[in-house]
Amino acid sequence: MVRIIGALVGLGFVGVLLISLVTNGLDYFRNPPEHAAYYYFHKDPREAELASDGMMGKFDRQQLQRGFQVYKEVCAACHSLKYVSFYQLADLGYSEAEVKAIANQWAIEVPSVNPDTGEAATRKALVSDRFPSPYANETAARAANNNAYPPDLSLMTEARHDGANYVYSLLTGYANANTYRNEEGRPVPNDAKPPAGLHFNPYFANLNIAMPAPLVSDGQVTYADGTKATVDQMAKDVSAFLVWTAEPTLEARHRAGWAVVIFLLIATILAYMAYRNIWATAKRQVSIRGPLEPAFRERMDEQKADRGIAG
Repeated sequence: MVRIIGALVGLGFVGVLLISLVTNGLDYFRNPPEHAAYYYFHKDPREAELASDGMMGKFDRQQLQRGFQVYKEVCAACHSLKYVSFYQLADLGYSEAEVKAIANQWAIEVPSVNPDTGEAATRKALVSDRFPSPYANETAARAANNNAYPPDLSLMTEARHDGANYVYSLLTGYANANTYRNEEGRPVPNDAKPPAGLHFNPYFANLNIAMPAPLVSDGQVTYADGTKATVDQMAKDVSAFLVWTAEPTLEARHRAGWAVVIFLLIATILAYMAYRNIWATAKRQVSIRGPLEPAFRERMDEQKADRGIAG
């Protein structure tokens, strides 16, 4: 009796689960869930087409210097480069004197301690110093940016998917949410428009970013080499510079990679030629194994004869 009651209870639970499954399934197909706004308006990064792209990529030193200039005049007021030292700027083509001048004239001084009083102080940057942060700490950074924390840019192109293209697209992707239309012509819904203090950018993960557009007009920076400083050009240049800050050994890695590939290719060819040379005159000898082996058949015949088995 107990088993029968237990079976009935189990069947009842199974029935309830089936009814729930069917009901929810029908409701899903009748009223499919609405996607969030970013599903319709978030865009994949555009190609920046930098010289460092691809397996044969290498840095364009002129572009890196232009990108450093954009960082210095536009980005450095809010974003740090805490993993990059001034002396590394020599890799961009700057002379020793120029690197010393850049460090000495850097607008943000390096935190220090007054040796006479022991109180906090600042000093001019040295070539051996890393780029100083524009803020004393995260709390100060948030207080100055409406509670948004400007991220460090040293490894930004490695920290973000499709890094260089993401930075380039983000810098050139700001738009007016009231007039913006996606590829299907759909306007941005009111609940997805940026509130006060945020800015619409379809290349940002949730569409609304705290950072206002840093590159707002052509000629915002005057390039020393005479290149026309359009918003698109400045975005490409600073993206190339951030690729270098994230991976300054990119060119050496590419050279080493190609050297290894060529070595392995040559070693494979030599190994194959040696194999063919060693075994060129060898004749393959096929030995019979199993029931067809002559010695095996002879033993079988003897055993059959001993037992009086015909055949």
